[in-house]
Amino acid sequence: MHVVAVLALNGVVAFDLAIPCQVFAATRHPDGRPAYEVRVCAEPAVTATVAGQEYFQVRSRYGLDDARDADTLIVPGVAPGQPPHPRTVRLLRDAAARGARVASICTGAFVLAAAGLLDGRRAATHWLLADQLAEEFPDVAVDPSVLFVDNGQILTSAGVAAGLDLCLHMVRQDHGAATAAATARVIVMPPQRAGGQAQFIEHPDPGTSGDDLGPTLQWMLGNLDTPLTLADIAAQARMSTRSLSRRFHAQTGTTPLRWLLDRRLQRARELLETTDLSVDRIARVTGFGSPETMRHHFSRHLGTTPRSYRAAFHG
Repeated sequence: MHVVAVLALNGVVAFDLAIPCQVFAATRHPDGRPAYEVRVCAEPAVTATVAGQEYFQVRSRYGLDDARDADTLIVPGVAPGQPPHPRTVRLLRDAAARGARVASICTGAFVLAAAGLLDGRRAATHWLLADQLAEEFPDVAVDPSVLFVDNGQILTSAGVAAGLDLCLHMVRQDHGAATAAATARVIVMPPQRAGGQAQFIEHPDPGTSGDDLGPTLQWMLGNLDTPLTLADIAAQARMSTRSLSRRFHAQTGTTPLRWLLDRRLQRARELLETTDLSVDRIARVTGFGSPETMRHHFSRHLGTTPRSYRAAFHG
């Protein structure tokens, strides 16, 4: 079974610590078996914080040494400016050297950076601390706008709730879109947010604004199989293309056509996993038009082909 070690370092942010525990413990195979073994691997006498204040002690049956054989190590947020213990640095470097996946949530990126795991890589952290991370670690390409960054073996997320997006992304990479969607339903979380989506998103109450895009988003989902242009979407929303793009980015953090592409990829993945429809048929019903076009987008955005994806996750 895939072992996920969540490191509880002193000053750990309580919410960040709970996120991977909740997501990975809630993930199940189709037959109901747990998909992960989750270990909270704690330093001695760990104090958990909320909004920078000490709130409670963390006690776990696992110590940091119990993370040495983990397949995935996750560093939740900690108080920035507090250098990690040399033993923690060695643990993370050894994990990366043996090929384990290493991820951080929020200010956990400071710990990964201190271990040298982010040198020469793009990384995310809480937007309030992005400048500090960049100043302290100039070899890290800090992106203050995105929800998370997937560098393959090393992953980082933005602040607080973006850790949910990162953990669901890892479930999706491990077990496919259908399993990730099932996990998202259990934790009552929408599974669709992509890593490149912006941290700053407006959420007006539905129906209180003439610019609300809820009906347009539903219309786009209902017409995935139809070739849609930006002008088509703007006409449906009764806006100019310029106004649509501005409102779309404000409400979803991305562009209309990128949002549409993400939903088509999501639906194609689900159909490849859960049905025996041909690749040609799936390409048509998801709006890609041809297997060649769908293969191009799978290769570019998922690093695989539709047939290879089906072989890995079908059933």
